[in-house]
Order: sequence, then C-alpha cells, then structure tokens
Amino acid sequence: MAVSSHLKHLDDKNFAVETAHGLVLVDFFAEWCGPCHMQTPILEKLATELNGKVIIGKLDIDKSQQTSATFQVASVPTLVLLKDGREIKRFVGVRDAESLKAAINGA
Repeated sequence: MAVSSHLKHLDDKNFAVETAHGLVLVDFFAEWCGPCHMQTPILEKLATELNGKVIIGKLDIDKSQQTSATFQVASVPTLVLLKDGREIKRFVGVRDAESLKAAINGA
C-alpha cells in the first residue's frame, strides 16, 4: 500500500519526531489487512480537507513493530489521535470521515 503525498509515512525511526507537536492522526495498518485498504481513501480525503489542521500518518505494524507494541495495537486498522505526542483518542476498525473529523475538531 503506497502512502500518498497527502499522508505522512511513519515508522519506528521518525515516529517520535513527527508526532511530537500538534495534532497527528496515526493509522496503524498492515498490507494484508482488507479493512485497512478501505480506510486509506477516507484518510486521504481528510488529509486534503484538513490540510494544516492535522497531520495524518500511516504506520505499517509489520515494519514498525516497536511503535506498534508501545501503543499496544492488537488489531488493524487502529487509528490513534495524538496531541503534542500524547494519545487523546483511539478508534479500532474502519471509521468514516465524519467521526474522525469530529474527533479532530474536538481536540
């Protein structure tokens, strides 16, 4: 699953720096996960719509096992909303744009 230009590629190496400031919605996903493929276009649309308000990143759990373990990701997709590096909201399973937008706007 290629990460589009609207979505930020996250991994174990850049996660702490990329999520330290502001709002970041992280999509913990896996290549083999069907629902993860359904979530991506929703996130791409949100990233375009909310450009500048939130960074939306994708982290492959198979390639970044340390960060996935730190966040205790047990199933995918798991979406974690971070504010200045701290988790403030978590969603498990595919979520629609409106519920994600509400969480971002309420942060």
